[in-house]
Amino acid sequence: MSLPPISCKERWTDCAISEADVAKDQDKNKVWKRDEIESPCIQICVVHPEARICTGCLRSIDEITSWSKMSHEERSDIMAALPERKSLLTKRRGGRKARLAKG
Repeated sequence: MSLPPISCKERWTDCAISEADVAKDQDKNKVWKRDEIESPCIQICVVHPEARICTGCLRSIDEITSWSKMSHEERSDIMAALPERKSLLTKRRGGRKARLAKG
């Protein structure tokens, strides 16, 4: 048993989308288009035992856990401080000069 063909006009009359529905969808999508600072996480999550910061993103555990609740300004401040923290993880062992001194 076959059904009679339905024209395009008949097919879409019941499914018409109003302008109000389109506006609602656009409002819902605004949440995904926020102007926020992204996380510095690079998915290398190892906390340095002495410095107590992540060796991947250089944030403290407290900063990592509260990142999603922070304001734009708080995130900006942390992002600005991250490059300075890199020196907390590098440890000089003396290099060539130390090896030569041991003799």
